Amino acid sequence: MFRRAILFCAVAAGTSLAVLATAAPARADFRVCNATQNLVGVAIGYRAQTGWVSEGWWHIEGSSCKTLIEGPLQSRYYYLYAEDAERGGRWEGKINMCVADKEFKIAGVNDCFARGFQRAGFQEYDTGEQENWMVQLTDGAAMDGTASVTGTPQQ
Repeated sequence: MFRRAILFCAVAAGTSLAVLATAAPARADFRVCNATQNLVGVAIGYRAQTGWVSEGWWHIEGSSCKTLIEGPLQSRYYYLYAEDAERGGRWEGKINMCVADKEFKIAGVNDCFARGFQRAGFQEYDTGEQENWMVQLTDGAAMDGTASVTGTPQQ
């Protein structure tokens, strides 16, 4: 099994009025970039007004990015799970949510098996209530063998 590192960075929304007057409007979204050479399947989880939701699969080619949530982020915490479609490695965490084999949007995180779904461990991301966020999936391994998570805000 391949050990994976997950790097993420916040894309801060703060800009000066002068920049706003001359630049294109800033995008507000949650993006995932695949820095590997392989196709990756990605699922996201979040808390909606109606409760917990997990959805997927986004297929992200190697060396490319996809937007999973368009517009300003509505939650502080988001959860991500990804699988390398070619080599079988995973980017995972300790938060269990439901997933399915095919495209899905699942309400609730309990009783996954009883409801006909699988369960996967999602990595938690604290966006700090930023409007924009990006996660980068890489091939690197953490020193202790677990997925490493680091973050830096970008201006």
